[in-house]
Amino acid sequence: MSAPPSLLRAPPFPWTKAACEPTSPAPDLGVSESNDLLETLRAARVGGTFWAAPCAPERLTETVLRPRSKADLLGLQATYGSTDVLDCSHEGDPWSALSQAKQLVAHGDDEWIAIAAILGIAVNILSPGAFGTPSDDEEALKAKAQAALAQPMPDPFSDGWLTPSEAIALLAEWRRVIDGNRGTKGKTIVAACGMSWWKRAEIRRFLWVPSKSLRITYSGRAALAHARRHGGAVAVWPSRISPSLIARAQKLGVDLVRVEDGFVRSAGLGSNLVPPASVVVDRQGIHFDPAAPSDLETILATTEFTPALLERARLLRESIVVAGISKYARGHAARIKPSESPKRARRVVLVPGQVEDDMSVLAGGGGMTSNLELLKSTRALEPEAEIWWRPHPDVDAGHRNGMVADADALHYADRIVREGSMADLLDQVDALHVLTSLSGFEALLRGREVTCHGTPFFAGWGLTRDLGTVPDRRARQLTLDELVAGVLLLYPRYLDPVTGLPCPPEVLIRRMAEGTMPNRQGWVEPIRRLQGRIVSRFLSYRSKASRP
Repeated sequence: MSAPPSLLRAPPFPWTKAACEPTSPAPDLGVSESNDLLETLRAARVGGTFWAAPCAPERLTETVLRPRSKADLLGLQATYGSTDVLDCSHEGDPWSALSQAKQLVAHGDDEWIAIAAILGIAVNILSPGAFGTPSDDEEALKAKAQAALAQPMPDPFSDGWLTPSEAIALLAEWRRVIDGNRGTKGKTIVAACGMSWWKRAEIRRFLWVPSKSLRITYSGRAALAHARRHGGAVAVWPSRISPSLIARAQKLGVDLVRVEDGFVRSAGLGSNLVPPASVVVDRQGIHFDPAAPSDLETILATTEFTPALLERARLLRESIVVAGISKYARGHAARIKPSESPKRARRVVLVPGQVEDDMSVLAGGGGMTSNLELLKSTRALEPEAEIWWRPHPDVDAGHRNGMVADADALHYADRIVREGSMADLLDQVDALHVLTSLSGFEALLRGREVTCHGTPFFAGWGLTRDLGTVPDRRARQLTLDELVAGVLLLYPRYLDPVTGLPCPPEVLIRRMAEGTMPNRQGWVEPIRRLQGRIVSRFLSYRSKASRP
């Protein structure tokens, strides 16, 4: 008998661009008998239609029925009764039903049989098929399930094939994203508000759930009303929601899910309307606000980091550093030399500016919101250091608040560094002083000392010098790779800019390193740059004119 159909396949993402088709024939992997592989599959809960809606997830079931027709169902119910019996004739997530059942009744062409065999559940086969026959014992069913796993899956991000282990890892990532959007107790994200028009296509992909449409509205009230009607949640952009909307959501009993840019975002500024290739989706709070718990804080405080996860984090960290990746770009421009190079007698400290009314500054700055005040405080703490001041690119571009006149900055800094990427600068300094800037996390990746004047998400875990108030919730001491695993692997979501598919961070980092980062809004970016230059020159002129 020919091998049964593969259990490992992609969800039906509706917007996907043409994925890469393998140029070589599928390899013959043979039948895998690895217990580790089966355990990995059981833990990941992927295979079959794992992306479908759960089958009565809150109901414990003795027997699961998989009839072909209504008449078939009536006959099975007459045989098995109705107590502790679940009819799963519709398409659904097999893992949600079988993980808590003791017996499956199905026809032999049903892939649920393979999943039941992998889970060690008894199977009653009604008719022969690719996944089993009525005469098959437990070992025979398990062997056919392993054969269904041994078929290679095309790699959607290259022209090759995935091994079963690689396919399971990718499907597990997709499951994490879909389950996160579906939430618990049926609180699926069904509406969104506060999303800029130029990133809405990406938001729909990040928040996709099969058989559910996402309604994106300009009106917060409309979003709340839609979510209430459908018993779901509303995704919001934190900087674009009002206290009154939050209060109304609480009154109506509608959950708000906060969505924000990820930590490796794009190859261009958001203020230039470059859509994000990464976001975070947080149901508890948001990572930049230390006043309340967030999903990231919970991940960092409670996760049992496995050796495999830490090795993956180490490799990801090293690839980011080697490629010169930072939040908005890939670096490796001309290097800047410290004033006393090559002897390097003075310690070089970089101070990155921030947008002064940014939510992370207002929430995590501990009352300090001034870039000039940050520079002044750094000079007081580092009187002998050579201090480099790096204006924030959005501020320098004229799009956001926080400009410090060069003459004022040079009262405390030895030089102003605008050229080069952040990654390039981090390779050339000894330490950073930050308020809440993500560059502090990027500096940790490169082994630099980091002093936090505020309370960013990476403060309080034993890796930074903390001047701000750290919540008692952050009592755990983390290694660098544990921090990386939580921050870059377990918390954000990523989109492949080539295929449009959700992807692991390694794929996005590879695209950025290769320069394969198309911008869907490329026609807008030059206009925004021109607008920013005009505003920047006006502010600079006004600053000079106001001097005595």
